[in-house]
Parts: sequence; C-alpha cells; structure tokens
Amino acid sequence: MEKKFRRDQWKMLFVTMFCYLFFYTGRHNFGWAARGIAKELDISFQQVGWISFAMLMGYAIGQLINGNLADRLSPKMMIITGGGVSILCNLAISFASSYTAILILWTLNGYFQSMAWGSGGKLISNWWNSAERGKAFGFYTMAAGSSSVLTFFMALVLVQQEQSWRTLFRYPILFLAAALLVFLFIAYSDPKRKGYTIDGEDGPSVAKQENWKQSYQKVFRNRNFMIASLAIGFQSMARYGLIFWVPIHFLGNNYKDSSGNMWLTLLIPVGMALGAVSFGYISDLLFNKNRSKSICAGMITSSIIAILIYLVPIHNHLLIGILMFTSGFFVYGPQANFWTLSPDLLGTKLVGTGLGVMNMFAYVFAAIGEPLFGKLIDYTGNTANIFLFVALICAICAAIISFVTTKNPIINSNE
Repeated sequence: MEKKFRRDQWKMLFVTMFCYLFFYTGRHNFGWAARGIAKELDISFQQVGWISFAMLMGYAIGQLINGNLADRLSPKMMIITGGGVSILCNLAISFASSYTAILILWTLNGYFQSMAWGSGGKLISNWWNSAERGKAFGFYTMAAGSSSVLTFFMALVLVQQEQSWRTLFRYPILFLAAALLVFLFIAYSDPKRKGYTIDGEDGPSVAKQENWKQSYQKVFRNRNFMIASLAIGFQSMARYGLIFWVPIHFLGNNYKDSSGNMWLTLLIPVGMALGAVSFGYISDLLFNKNRSKSICAGMITSSIIAILIYLVPIHNHLLIGILMFTSGFFVYGPQANFWTLSPDLLGTKLVGTGLGVMNMFAYVFAAIGEPLFGKLIDYTGNTANIFLFVALICAICAAIISFVTTKNPIINSNE
C-alpha cells in the first residue's frame, strides 16, 4: 500500500505539472502578438500595456477569489473549468477587430486562467506532506517556467513563418485542450478520493470548518506573510517585465533583420524553468531552508544581471545569451521559495487561500508595471531601458523580503 501511494503521489504531481505546462499558451502568447496588434489597430505601446494590465488585474482578482474556493471545492474541476474557458477567450480574441473587444476578452482570460495555479497548489499539498512539499512545489513551479519555454518556442515558430498575430491565439491553445483532457481522466484532488487515509494531514474538508471571512482574516493578519506577499509583487513585476517586453525589444522594427536575436529570448524561460526547480535545493543546501535569504540572494543577483544586459551590445549574441539565461534563472527561481511560505507560515488548511492572496499581490504589481514599461518605451524611444527598470524592481524586492522571518512550518494550525 505504501509503494502504491508513493507511485500515485508522484503521478498526481506529474499530471498536475503536465497540465500546467500548457497553461501559458493561453497567457504568455500576448507579448509576441503585441507588436502586430499595435500596428493593425494603430495604438501605442502604452495602450498595449493597458491590455496586459487588464489581463493581469483579472488574474489578480481571480486569485483572491479562486484561491479560497480551491480550499472548499474540487481543485481538479476548477483547473479544468478555468482552462476550458481560457481557450474560448483566446479563440474569441483571434477574431476580434477592436481595441475594446481585445481588452475585455483578455481581462476575462486573466480571471479564468487564475483558477489553475492555487488549485494545483492545493492538490499537491493534499498529496505531499510538509517534509517534501518544498521539493514538490519546486517541480510544480518548474512546470510553470517550462510552460513559458513552450509558449515562446511556439510563438517564435509562428512569427518566423510570417503568420498573423491572430494565429498566436489559435494554435498554441490546442495543446492546452489536450492537456486538460489528460488531467480530467488521471487527476484526483486528494488521496481520500482514491481510497487512501493519511495520518497527520487534514483533507480539504477541514477548511469548511471556517467561513471564507475567517480564512482571509487569518491570512491578512499574518505580518510575515503580508511582507512576503508585497515582496513577490515586485518579483512578479520584474518577471513580467522580461516575459512581456523583452520579445518586443529583440523583435525590433523588423523581425526579419533580427531572427538571431529573437531566438535568444527563448533562453529566458529556459532559465526560469531550471531556476524554479533549482531554488528549492539552493534554499535547502546553501541557506538552511531559510526561504527569505534565498529569495533575497536571487533578486540581488537578478538586479546585477539586468544592469549587465543593458550595458552589453545586443549584437554580442554569446554574452547576451548567457545573460538572458541567467536573468530568467535568478528572476523566476526564487518564486519556488515564495510558494512554500504559504503552508510554512499559514498551515496546511489555508494553502489555497494563501496562494491566492500571494498570487493576487504578484499580479496586481505585475499589472501596474505593464503600462509603466510601455510608457517608458514610448517616452524614451529605447526598449533597452526596460532592463534598468527591472534592475530597480529586483533590488526593491530583495530589500523587502529581508524583513521576513520564518520559523518551523505550521502544520494544521488553528491559530
């Protein structure tokens, strides 16, 4: 029975990872379509930034709501519902012809995309105990980073084939549809649904002992968790500064003249994927499981790398490639440490609510950053300035997270 549970434990982690591996095909595709949208609709980059802002705000609001719902409803069905409606939103955008229509549809897409992350985290927490949860969340976060790699690769192929920006909202999401079907038939929300009885861990039904208001109060009254949530806001702003605006920087005015530069951008999500799974081990081995110190070190390194990218000539492909990879590694890697702070600081009963609140902060700040990045480009006329902005944001994140103090993880606390 123990071997069977262990096998199912890994199966649930991998099928959740597999499903989330394709979620960004319906979200991170927008950066590659942005230049085509701006040209066809005759709008500024600041207006494009507002579209991205709207999606991220929809995602942030969704996180606040759906994280708590994941503690009460079926995480599996929330993931399937969110992914399915996101596919419909992407398809509708591919046929849209006005700024307002794209703005509304992309906002709705953000909300429904938000139904997946906290739900997946809840499912994983139900199957993995506190001793191994850091490792499990590291793999889960790696799936998110790898999703960016897949999305960037698909987008690059479509762009080089001179496909319309509309195809970026049609073809990549077909993979998400297939992944949702696999997840539907394999995943179980918690061990009890497959007949297991887990000692020392409360199932998802325990969360129903508290109403939604009490759950949110416990999260928002936890000082350390609020500081960590503020810090992840700046980390996410820097992350989306790279994901959304760096493709625009490397595409230039004519992508045909910069095809080599375009492929360099793929190294950012590759670095992110490897950073996500590595930082769980980095925090354990180098920082004795002190998540805040690990995050601080990663963000300081990210700030330095962003400045170097600004200084290095864009035609130096070897050095730029190395910097692209390391920037992704250190900007996104620490996020794996952020997610483990939810069960560590709040206890296992509030994992979904905690992840939702933390991710809300992440995406509100990322949303605020988007029009700021766009305005910076419109005002200066130089896309390279985004790296200076990223450097500043990373430094702020490092300063804030240094105030977080963590003790032994809380398990099923009634505080």
